[in-house]
Amino acid sequence: MKKRLIYARRATTLILGVLLSLPAFALQLKDSAPETYTVKRGDTLWEIASIFLNEPWLWPELWRTNTQIDNPHLIYPGDVIVVGYINGQPVLSVKRDKLAYNLSPSTDKRIKSKPVDVLSWITISPFIRHHMLIDEGSYSALPRLLGNQDGNVRFASDDFVLSQQQFSTDDQYRVIRKHATIKNLEGETLGIQVTHVSNASLVEKDQADDTMLLFIDDANQEAKRGDKLMAGGFSHPEDFELIPATSQRGAVVGDLHDHDLLGKYDVVILDLGSMDVAPGTVLGVYAQGPAIIDEDSPRYIDEPGAKSGGEWFIDTVAQPALKVGEVIVFKTFDAASYGLITRANRGIKRGFIVAKP
Repeated sequence: MKKRLIYARRATTLILGVLLSLPAFALQLKDSAPETYTVKRGDTLWEIASIFLNEPWLWPELWRTNTQIDNPHLIYPGDVIVVGYINGQPVLSVKRDKLAYNLSPSTDKRIKSKPVDVLSWITISPFIRHHMLIDEGSYSALPRLLGNQDGNVRFASDDFVLSQQQFSTDDQYRVIRKHATIKNLEGETLGIQVTHVSNASLVEKDQADDTMLLFIDDANQEAKRGDKLMAGGFSHPEDFELIPATSQRGAVVGDLHDHDLLGKYDVVILDLGSMDVAPGTVLGVYAQGPAIIDEDSPRYIDEPGAKSGGEWFIDTVAQPALKVGEVIVFKTFDAASYGLITRANRGIKRGFIVAKP
C-alpha cells in the first residue's frame, strides 16, 4: 500500500473538514415517539424534544410550518402535543385547555401557567450563579481583600474586612476567588475562571484612605486574604432558542471542577466565544484517537519514544473523529463559553472536538 506523507499537525484539521461536510440529519420521528404527549410540570423543551426526536436540536422544524404553535418556547404544563403529518412530513399541534379564571366579588384573576424551560434551571443555575470567566486584565484590576482587626486570614459571615479601594459608586460586592487560568489547546489564555465566595456590603468609616471597610454576608464559603471584589452579579440569559451549530468548530478546554472525565449534566468550557456561539447553540462532541505512525512497527504518535512535534514530516494515519455526545451552550464570554453535556456515551475530556451535531 502506497504511503502518503502527511504533516502530523494537519490530521485534526482534515478530520474536521470531513465532519463539517456531512449531510444534515433528515427530520424523522423516533420509532418510539408517542402520538400524543401531555406536558407535565417540570418538563423542559429539550426533554420533550428528546421524546419525539433522536436529534432534539431539530425541534423547530416540527413547528416551523405549523401555525398552531406560534412559539415552541411557549408550551405550558397541561398542553397536549399531537403528532400529525403534512405531505409526509411530521408536524406537531397543541391542544390547550381554555384559560381558567378565579372569580371574587371585586376582582377577576386569570391563572396563567409558566411556560416550560429550554433546560432545567435547577441543573444550570448553580453554574450561572457561582462561576464565570473574566479576562486577565479585568481580573488583575479588581481590588483584593487585605485583612481584619483580629489578624485572621479567613473571614466568615458577619465579619468586617478591609480591602483595597474600588473607585466606584457601588456599595454591594461579590467576593470572588480565582479557580484556574483557562487556556486553549495552543496554550493561549482565554480567561480567568472565578468562583463566587460570598457577598460583601460597603460600611462607612471615618478614616479616609485607599481602603474600604466591608461587611461579609451570605457566604457560600469562607473568604480569605487576596480574594477579589467584583461589583454586580453574575448575569444570565432570560431565555434562548435551540440552534444547531453549522460551521462552528472548537474544543473542550476545561470544566469547572478539574475532573479528568465528564458525563451527562457536567459543565464543560469551550474555546468558542460570544462571536462564535450564542446561548442555545447545540454542538456534537467528537473524540479522535491519536494519530498512528505508519511504519514497520506501528505506534501511536503520543507513545513514549515516538516521533512528534516541531516541523517534522512523518508518515501518519489520522483516525476518524467519532461522535460521543452533545452539549448545549448556556453562557458565553468574550473568548470561551459554558456548555451543559446533555448526552454522553463515554467520558468526555479536554481536547475533544465540538462541531455541528
